[in-house]
Amino acid sequence: MIKTFIDRLLGAGGGRKPRFGKRQEIGPQEHNIDPSLVDERALNVVHTLKEAGYEAYIVGGAVRDLLLGLRPKDFDVATNATPEQVKSLFRRAFIIGRRFRIVHVVYGRGREHEVIEVSTFRAYMDNAAAEAVAGNEKTSKSELAGMKHAVDASGRVLRDNVWGPQEEDATRRDFTINAMYYDPETRTLVDYHGGMKDAGRKLLRMIGDPATRYREDPVRIIRAVRFAAKLSALGFKLETKTGAAVKPSLGLLADVPQSRLFDEMLKLLQTGHSVATIEQLKSLGLSTGIYPLLDLIVERADQPFVRAALQDTDRRVAEDKPVAPSFLLACVLWSDVRDGWAARLAQKQHPFPALQDAIDDVFNARIGDVSGRGKLGADMREIWMMQPRFEKRTGNTPFSLVEQPRFRAGFDFMRLRADAGEIDVVLADWWQEFSQASDQVREDLVAQVREEQHKGQRRVRVVRPQDKAGAAERPATAGEVLAEPGRARSQQPADEGADAEEGAATDAPRKRRRRRRKPGGGAGAVGDGAATGEG
Repeated sequence: MIKTFIDRLLGAGGGRKPRFGKRQEIGPQEHNIDPSLVDERALNVVHTLKEAGYEAYIVGGAVRDLLLGLRPKDFDVATNATPEQVKSLFRRAFIIGRRFRIVHVVYGRGREHEVIEVSTFRAYMDNAAAEAVAGNEKTSKSELAGMKHAVDASGRVLRDNVWGPQEEDATRRDFTINAMYYDPETRTLVDYHGGMKDAGRKLLRMIGDPATRYREDPVRIIRAVRFAAKLSALGFKLETKTGAAVKPSLGLLADVPQSRLFDEMLKLLQTGHSVATIEQLKSLGLSTGIYPLLDLIVERADQPFVRAALQDTDRRVAEDKPVAPSFLLACVLWSDVRDGWAARLAQKQHPFPALQDAIDDVFNARIGDVSGRGKLGADMREIWMMQPRFEKRTGNTPFSLVEQPRFRAGFDFMRLRADAGEIDVVLADWWQEFSQASDQVREDLVAQVREEQHKGQRRVRVVRPQDKAGAAERPATAGEVLAEPGRARSQQPADEGADAEEGAATDAPRKRRRRRRKPGGGAGAVGDGAATGEG
C-alpha cells in the first residue's frame, strides 16, 4: 500500500516504470484456435525467423480473428529481428516506411500476390523521453531524418523506431484484443493485457489512458470506429472510457496529414463493413469532423444510389472479391457531376465537353490534390464519361464499348443508376444481355434496336424517274439518303450509314454486316456486378 501511495504521489514524471502487463502463456486447450485457419505463408515467415534464431509470432488483428474463429484476411508477424535482419532472410522482402519501419515479405505475383507484414518489437517510449520537434512530418523532415523516436508539440508520435522487448511492444499497441501473440508452431498464445478475457466479454478496450493514446496517434480514433464497426455484428462494443474519449479527441486529427486521413477513410469503407461504419460514426457523434469527403459520404449514405453502392461493396468483400475505391467514390459524387452536367447542357454546351468540365469542378471541390489527379481520379473519370455512351446502342458503339478495360465498372455503375430509378431498367437489361452474348446475337440485338428506332420515322420520299438524272448532279437530301443506302454508306460515317440502311426502301435482300471481334469478346464480359473496375 505504501508503494502504491508513493507511486501516485510521484506520478508519471517521478520515474515510475510503466505497467507492461503480466505475461500469460495460454495453451491450445484453452484458446481453441484452429491451426487450419493460419495462412501457410505466415507459417513460413515464422518458421524462417525462428530457424534463424529469432523470436517470431503472428500478431495483431490476425490473432484476434483466429481467437474468434474467423479466417483472417491479412497476417502480420512480430519478431525481435531488426528490419535489416528480416530482409536478409527472404528473397522478396522490402523495408518500407519512415515513421514506422516494417518489412513486407512478398509471395506470388500479380493479383495473386500476398504480403506478410513483419514488424520488429518496439520499445515503450514515454513522450518525456522522446525528442520533440516544433513542426510536423513535412516541415521538420530534415530534423526528423536522424531521429528514432520523436513527437511534435501536441505529443503525436512522428517516429517510432526504437527496438525493445516483447512486453514493451505489447504495451505500445492500441487495443487489448490486438496485443496478443500467437506461435503457430507451439500453438501458444501470449497475452499481456487481458486481451483474451476482453475477447470473451466482447469488449474493445484501449491499453493505458485512452486520451493519452489518442494524442500519441490521433488515427487511433478512426481505428476505434473501424474495429467497432467490424466487430459490431459479433456483439463487440467500445469500453466506456475508450468510447468516451473519442469525440473530445477529434480535434487532434487536424494535425494528421490529409493523405493519411484519405487512406484511413478508404479503409473504413473497404473492409466489408461500410454500412456499419456509417452507423458507428453517427452513434459516436462523428458524422462530421474526420475528413470532408467522409462527412459527405455519411450525409448521403441514406440516398438509394449511394446506399446501394455501400451495400454492394460490403457484399463483394464478404465474397472475397476485389473492390476499388474509385467505384464507390464515383457513386458518392455522381449527383454533383450529374447536376453540373445538366446545368451546362441547359446553357447549350456540347454534351461531352460539358461532362468533362463538370467532372473537373467536382474534383477541385471534393477531392483536391490528395488523390484526385492520380489513378483513382482517372478511373472515376472513365466511369462517369462512359455513362452517356450507354445511351447509344447502334453502329459500332456497343461493340467498342464492351471491349473497354473499365467496361465492367461502368456497367455496374449504370446498373445501380437503373436500380435507383435514374434511368430505364430496360437499358441496363439490354447491356447485360449484349455483354454476355455471342457476336451473332450481338448483331441481332443491335439490328433490333435500329428497327425500333426507325419505326417512328417519317415516310421515305421516293425519287421519281424524271428526277434521277438531276439527283446525280446535286447533294443528296435526307430522304434520298434513306432511299439509297449504298450511296449513304459512301457519304456518311459507318454508324450513320448503318442506321440509314434500316430505313432503305429497296427490294434487294439486306446483307448482314460482319465484324471481326477480338478473342474473348463474347460471353462473360460482365461478371457478377463487379464494383472493382478491374478489366
